[in-house]
Amino acid sequence: MPGIAMGTKYSHFTLDERCRLRGMIEMGLAPGEIARRLGRHRGTIYREIACNRCASGYRPDSADRMAWVRKLRGPKIQRYTRLRDYVGDRLAMGWSPEEIAGRMELDGMTDPVSAESIYRYVYSPAGRRAGLPRYLAQRKAKRGRRRRNGRREPSIPNRVSIDQRPVEAEGRIAFGHWEGDLMHFRRQQDILLTLQERCSRLTLAERIASKDATDTADAIIDQLAALPSTAIQTITHDNGGEFARHERVQDAIGLRAFFCDPHSPWQRGGIENANGRLRRDLPRKASLSGYSEKDIDAIVWNLNSTPRKCLGFKTPIEAFASQLGVALEMWTCPGLVER
Repeated sequence: MPGIAMGTKYSHFTLDERCRLRGMIEMGLAPGEIARRLGRHRGTIYREIACNRCASGYRPDSADRMAWVRKLRGPKIQRYTRLRDYVGDRLAMGWSPEEIAGRMELDGMTDPVSAESIYRYVYSPAGRRAGLPRYLAQRKAKRGRRRRNGRREPSIPNRVSIDQRPVEAEGRIAFGHWEGDLMHFRRQQDILLTLQERCSRLTLAERIASKDATDTADAIIDQLAALPSTAIQTITHDNGGEFARHERVQDAIGLRAFFCDPHSPWQRGGIENANGRLRRDLPRKASLSGYSEKDIDAIVWNLNSTPRKCLGFKTPIEAFASQLGVALEMWTCPGLVER
C-alpha cells in the first residue's frame, strides 16, 4: 500500500477524489482497498471520513465545504482558549511539545493535539507574536533543513565515518559510547566543551580557552581519564576542526572517535538535546565570564539530576552509576567534583 514517505509533500483531498471516495464507500470497499486505489495512506482515508462526514453520511460536496471552513478557522490550539493557555503555560515552564502532548490525556484535556500540531502553532504567525519559539530548547528561525550551497568535505586526519561505528553504540543499549560538541557564546573566547554518554544521558561540561584542536583533545582527556575502560569505548563528533586531534585522545585513554556525515547533527542528537537544555541557563548571548566554575557545575548537575522519560524516570546520574555497578552515594560524578 502506498504511504506518505518522510519528506514527501502532503496534498489535501480534491473534490474529484472525494467523489471517487464516496463511490467506493457505496461499493462496500474496505478503507485499505480505497487507499490503494486512491494512492493514499489508509490513515488518511480514516481521517477524511471521520472529520468530514455529516448526519447523512459521507457526501463529497459537504465534505469539501467542511474541510474548507476548517482551514479558514485556523489551528485548533488557536481557536480554543483553554487549550491555547494550557500549551502556552507549559511551554513557559520549559516543557517540550512532546511532553505537553503526552500529558494532555492525564490532565483531562477534552481536545488533545499532537506534538507536531504544537510545533506548527509555535512557529505560526500567532505563535511568533506571542513569543513562543523562545521557550523551545532547540529553537530556530524557521523549521526545516537549511539549504547550503556546495558541499565541503571535512579535513580531519584519519577521519572515521559514523557508518563504521560499532553496531551496539547505535541503539543506546551499550555503555561507554559518548557524543561531543562545543557550545559557543557571544564572545569568541567563550567556549564550553560538552560530552554526553549515549546510554545513561550523563552530560559533562568544561570551559576551554579556544577552539584549538589540542586544547579540545586535552579537555576531553581531562573529563574522561578517571573512568574505567568499560565507560569510554567510542565518541561521536561533528566535522569541526576542533576535533582534528582525536588520535591524541585515543592514544591517551583509548577512546575511539567517529564522525557524523556533513550537515547531519541528528546523528548525534543526544548532545544536541543536552546543549539545548543547557541553553536555558547558559544562553548564547551570555558571557561565560559572568559564570564561575561552580555556577557551571551547578547547571550541569541540575541537568544530570533531572528524571528522564527515556530512562524510566531515573536521573542520568542514577543511570550512569548503575552502569558502573557502584552505589550512588559512593560515587562522585566525573567532571563535577569539587574544584
